[in-house]
Amino acid sequence: MDDFKDRVAVVTGAASGIGLALCKRFAAAGCKVVLADIEPDALNTAEQEIVALGADTLAVVCDVGKADSVSALASAVKERFGNVHILCNNAGVFVGGQIWEASHDDFEWLIDVNQYGVIHGVQSFLAEMINHGEEYHVVNTASMAAVSSLPYAGIYHMTKHAVLALSECLYHELSLAAPQVGISCLCPELFDAGIARSDRNRPDHLGDVPGTDSRQFATEAIVNSTAAGKQPAELAERVFQAIIDRQFYILSDDGWRDVAHSRLDDIRNGRNPTLTAPEV
Repeated sequence: MDDFKDRVAVVTGAASGIGLALCKRFAAAGCKVVLADIEPDALNTAEQEIVALGADTLAVVCDVGKADSVSALASAVKERFGNVHILCNNAGVFVGGQIWEASHDDFEWLIDVNQYGVIHGVQSFLAEMINHGEEYHVVNTASMAAVSSLPYAGIYHMTKHAVLALSECLYHELSLAAPQVGISCLCPELFDAGIARSDRNRPDHLGDVPGTDSRQFATEAIVNSTAAGKQPAELAERVFQAIIDRQFYILSDDGWRDVAHSRLDDIRNGRNPTLTAPEV
């Protein structure tokens, strides 16, 4: 895809971080932009930023962990703009800590948002996108956590590995069934995107986050790493170019790539997992 004028781009997790940066980039390219997020106030603010860039916009409060909420999003987009050309299943949350200290609620929350958020996006949009026959592109946000395995973030790694596996299988299926499709899996390193503040959107029906030492350590590590990290606009540019190039893997080129290579070497050589921390 190289013509973005009047294309319809849908982005979940659009009110902040990577999602908002994607919306700004699509707006700059002339897209009609659909912003979906669970935070109404932040979503309204984000929409005004995109409107100020001159884009035709639609903002929809959406809980990607609920199938009916994403289905309602798809219906609202179809009614307002018609066909969708770019779908970014981007919403994500984080909980750290040792796996055996995590609650069932921790697992439920990350699986709902990080895994089912992508599943629901695929189920609600993809068939219609294939049927309309136009060129389009899907971007599923995973993480460099999808190609690595580190302590104190086990649930997050698990969900992001699942997103990558689903996306790879989807790439093969779409290549066979719908050659007009482009699909990418975004695997960002640590960006200044607010992932450490995910608890602000933890559903009320789930229990409070247990305040363990390992959880505090994981949260502080992310806060410290992202404070001086790259800005989401740089990542949005990577995504935009990947759509043009029909590039599937959108990976970090910093120390996280070395961690991923170490894991692959473990698998190739049949050795036990090596603990390799990223140097960034």
